[in-house]
Amino acid sequence: MLKKFLSYFIPVNIVKKHSEISQNLEVTWNNGQLVLDSKNTNYSYGSLQRILRKGLNYIGFERIRGFKSILVLGVAGGSVIKTLTDEIKYKGKITGVEIDPKVIEIANTYFGLDQIINLEIIICDAFEFVLKTKEKYDLIIIDIFKDTVMPNFLFEDYFINRINYLLKVNGFILFNTMTLTRQDKERNALYKLHFNDDYSVRMYPKVEDHNELYTIKKMR
Repeated sequence: MLKKFLSYFIPVNIVKKHSEISQNLEVTWNNGQLVLDSKNTNYSYGSLQRILRKGLNYIGFERIRGFKSILVLGVAGGSVIKTLTDEIKYKGKITGVEIDPKVIEIANTYFGLDQIINLEIIICDAFEFVLKTKEKYDLIIIDIFKDTVMPNFLFEDYFINRINYLLKVNGFILFNTMTLTRQDKERNALYKLHFNDDYSVRMYPKVEDHNELYTIKKMR
């Protein structure tokens, strides 16, 4: 507990690991909370948990509790899953897809992700998973980064159309994006054009400085 106490004054590193996929990963006590960071950004807990909690709050905690199935693309340390189970008290099925087994190893060891009984973790590329799965979901959370970089496929027609197909009517997509450059903002502006009148798209800018959140409801 000494490290936790000291973290209110200065971050205290617990472990550093190298991953072939995520490169540098660090678990650190920061302001009394364990967080998972990559080289340049927060991967789980900390600011990322605040960002996704806001998105879930926009959708509505009570509404989420009524969902039967949730898909999380990009698990990292599992902070959004902890918000779902610990804060929202979600009891339905959660499927988490994560490409990096090292991240899941950290999530299990330091954040207790493997203790969540209604969670299934699948080690797989998110693009491959959405192509193969036959299930449909009430909520799809997309939170995929390699450090501060978002893969291009997230903004391409085929992936977007496939995600829309996997979403149940009256279901929601929660999409966390990072906007560090003018090109990022232009990319996000074009993203909204992929949705027709069957969808209600809302964008929430300036969430934790450099993040824009999207909530997308499938109306019919």
